[in-house]
Amino acid sequence: MRKVEVFSDYKKWKLLFEEEAKKLKSIFGNEIVDVNHIGSTSVPELKAKPIIDILPVVKDIRIVDDFNDEMKNAGYDPKGENGIPGRRYFQKGGDNRTHHIHIYQLGSHEIERHVAFRDYLRCHPVAKQCYGELKEKLAERYPYDIASYILGKEQLVKTIEAKAMEWYKWDK
Repeated sequence: MRKVEVFSDYKKWKLLFEEEAKKLKSIFGNEIVDVNHIGSTSVPELKAKPIIDILPVVKDIRIVDDFNDEMKNAGYDPKGENGIPGRRYFQKGGDNRTHHIHIYQLGSHEIERHVAFRDYLRCHPVAKQCYGELKEKLAERYPYDIASYILGKEQLVKTIEAKAMEWYKWDK
């Protein structure tokens, strides 16, 4: 059973992202257009579960499945779309997950959604603080119940995401 814990270790997370981004680029080569560090570990000083979320952008999402064996060799478990159409999802680390890979095709709305959320938190310290405090409280309240932890964040995430999308459109 995985324990829900949140930490603040941004410098380490940034390095872990950079190392993994290099591996992904070597696996997918010219199919990758961009690689983004997303999720809470991508926001300096935000408490987070120590799982690096990475969003590679590819030219054609249909080719990703052709790389499943290479991803397995790199320690990843391919999960297909895993409930989100147009995505390819991979996990690394089994029950002690270290990385989540969310691959989308260039032009997907999901890319903008994730990047806007990340950038909004990076630029809005009050929202970042509220989100971090909530995550910390939920991790204490639900240390062995990831579903309740996620559900507890849901409303604030939706609120921040709506603000982030509006801000992101105006910031461009």
